[in-house]
Amino acid sequence: MSLKELEEVAKQGGMPRFVAKQLADWIYSKRATSFDEMANISKKNQAWLAENYQIGRSKPVKASKSQDGTVKYLFDAGNGNRIESVMIPDKERSTLCVSSQCGCKMNCYFCATGKLGFKCNLSAAQIMNQILSMPIRQNKTGGSEHGELTNIVFMGMGEPLDNFSEVLKAIEIMTAPWGLGWSPKRITVSTVGKLPQLKDLLEKTNVHVAISIHTADIPQRESMMPAQKAFPIQSVIKLLRSYDFSAQRRLSFEYIMWRGVNDDVAHANMLIKLIGDLDCRVNLIRFHKIPGVDLHPASEDRMQMFRNILNEHGITATIRASRGEDIDAACGMLAAKK
Repeated sequence: MSLKELEEVAKQGGMPRFVAKQLADWIYSKRATSFDEMANISKKNQAWLAENYQIGRSKPVKASKSQDGTVKYLFDAGNGNRIESVMIPDKERSTLCVSSQCGCKMNCYFCATGKLGFKCNLSAAQIMNQILSMPIRQNKTGGSEHGELTNIVFMGMGEPLDNFSEVLKAIEIMTAPWGLGWSPKRITVSTVGKLPQLKDLLEKTNVHVAISIHTADIPQRESMMPAQKAFPIQSVIKLLRSYDFSAQRRLSFEYIMWRGVNDDVAHANMLIKLIGDLDCRVNLIRFHKIPGVDLHPASEDRMQMFRNILNEHGITATIRASRGEDIDAACGMLAAKK
């Protein structure tokens, strides 16, 4: 719940308005899991809250750990649906990749989540539960295995902008002073470029934006990413040109590389032409094999060649390190298997 909604709860229970801030503090800052823990709220009000509401926190039902330290968590999303989140520790950073839907409507050819079809949208509560329920385990030196979360990326299951209202509410909770109080620079939302929700995201938040582009060959993109028909990447680029990405927020393009499909000089030049002088970076991503998809990862030499061409034309390009492939937690592999 937002602070405004918590104020309505307090009003409904005949409590002073300031109780809403106390509730927010207990739920989001202190991570309370029951009303009994809320020491500065009277026993009478605790009892009323417990009778009428629940905190709504639920732990992951399973965790799988990769050889590289990545951990994939399985959550029950109700009605037989399951979702996954992925924790990626990296030196001083701990990034959580969260899901916004169970399944996905976008049906990209190369994505395991898309193969599931669409099951349901997640509520803001289910999105926040992935964040608040991360187990921060203590190690032998007294620190924690993950440390504090430093970054959130909406790159898990689903298209975040296809569930925009709940994702926006979760972002509000993450960034509001009464919520987690995070800087929006710690949050990245990835999208195929769903319009007009992308415009709303840019207008209403200052989070980083990542566009899943994968190929600048328009007919090829349309054949692999059905969303191209409804939301042409050319229109997405045109919209992005209206915003400043030099200071408050970062724009990146995600580009999965497939052998003999989009990894040659011609495709690099098409991407350069499409992006033009946009202030952005390009993340080149290794393809991870999924069942029933006749695609293969580009070679390391091809990826480096592609990166170098982009860099030579003034576009910052990096090859993203692959994480969690051995537990089906890498890019495009989330399918919430039992």
